[in-house]
Amino acid sequence: MAGPSEKKEKVAKVKVATAGTSGKKKKDVKKETGLGLSVKKDENFGEWYSEVCKHEMIEYYDISGCYILRPWSMAIWEIMHTFFDAEIKKMKVKNCYFPLFVSPGVLEKEKDHIEGFAPEVAWVTKSGKSDLEVPIAIRPTSETVMYPYYSKWIRGHRDLPLKLNQWCNVVRWEFSNPTPFIRSREFLWQEGHTAFATKEEADEEVLQILELYRRIYEEYLAVPVVKGMKSENEKFAGGLYTTSVEAFIPNTGRGVQGATSHCLGQNFAKMFEINYENEKGETAMVWQNSWAYSTRTIGVMIMTHGDDKGLILPPKVASVQVVVIPVPYKDANTQGIFDACVATVSALSEAGIRAEEDLRDNYSPGWKYSNWEMKGVPLRIEIGPRDLENDQVRTVRRDNGVKEDIPRGSLVEHVKELLEKIQQNMYEVAKQKREACVQEVKTWDEFIEALNKKKLILAPWCDEEEVERDVKARTKGETGAAKTLCSPFEQPELPEGTLCFASGKPAKKWTYWGRSY
Repeated sequence: MAGPSEKKEKVAKVKVATAGTSGKKKKDVKKETGLGLSVKKDENFGEWYSEVCKHEMIEYYDISGCYILRPWSMAIWEIMHTFFDAEIKKMKVKNCYFPLFVSPGVLEKEKDHIEGFAPEVAWVTKSGKSDLEVPIAIRPTSETVMYPYYSKWIRGHRDLPLKLNQWCNVVRWEFSNPTPFIRSREFLWQEGHTAFATKEEADEEVLQILELYRRIYEEYLAVPVVKGMKSENEKFAGGLYTTSVEAFIPNTGRGVQGATSHCLGQNFAKMFEINYENEKGETAMVWQNSWAYSTRTIGVMIMTHGDDKGLILPPKVASVQVVVIPVPYKDANTQGIFDACVATVSALSEAGIRAEEDLRDNYSPGWKYSNWEMKGVPLRIEIGPRDLENDQVRTVRRDNGVKEDIPRGSLVEHVKELLEKIQQNMYEVAKQKREACVQEVKTWDEFIEALNKKKLILAPWCDEEEVERDVKARTKGETGAAKTLCSPFEQPELPEGTLCFASGKPAKKWTYWGRSY
């Protein structure tokens, strides 16, 4: 039991701050204290998100749309990297690295593909003060960078399959309204590029990779997603088909394309002459895939779980899963409490739990509570004089605030169990919120009503490109147009005679629609 510290906690939470705010006297006062958020998630989501990101996740850079990833966010990326890298290596995928720069001749070779990226390509036009004779592009993605070399390396059927992945950065320059993690000019990602002898092999891998993306979101980030197929309008430019995992942000009523796994078919093989001699001695073209997920995942996690106190990190990706805070007060055995905190962290660390003690003596316990809550640490342990006397600690969950007194003798087992419960609860809460936003519609009027209520719309569709373009045109407004998010692999029953909500033609499938990031 922390005792008097609870009073300090209440005082500390009144002291709120926003880094980078200016002008208003009220905000200047908050800025001095250095803690808390100035807005609530439900009242101004955009400003709330920006403030949460600025609290040790990112730092704004002097080039618009570029952000510094601070250690608190980079650690999350590293944990996902460790998981995914190990899984693709089980699939015999090998890591490599290709240059950042792309020659214009190569970039423009696959016209359908590059047309989709053309507005976003950044070009290097000078070296010092001299103009380059030929401008050089910076990769927006690496199909055109890598595939000329695939045609060089693949000669016969024994060279297949070729499975390469690179962990790198890409640059996509032209856009408005940059948003940390969600939409930035430079971001980190992995991109896998594979080549096979048969379409069946390619099809199988597309779904294997998509399942790994689902696991990243649901098992690590505690974010529910839908696996499905993108429409022809929304598929990867130049590809055969695109599958994706789609998340949804209830506060904004917007979908987020979480990650994509594409079957490229033979289009790139044709353009880059990636041919091989098959077992019959005949010349054949390879079948190709590409797949990627990026630091956007971190933004989706923040949006899904954060609250008015700041971040809430799922235990699996938190660089600090448990923070231990001493709560000494008048006439307390301060050194004894500090020693108990250090011993607690040592015991947890030896058991593989990522734990830290906060022994700073220039901040009150209440200030520390608010600080670590804002950083999203899943579990707080408090140790005060009474806890020392009773050989116990107090645990406080970040996800729901539940407090519990635990004997120190069974601490490690109890903390492990608590972290598992927090991870599962965060997923279940997020799933309930997402499912409460899903609305099934059958008519255009129902569709518009649901769209205005920021719903994730499931509607019967005729699967025609022109109809989707028409929906986009008819719903275009200040907050963007509605479009297909994906057609889920798990299709609800489609009764015979069901009509498309937008065209009145016979419906072929159920599809999720909405506005998106």
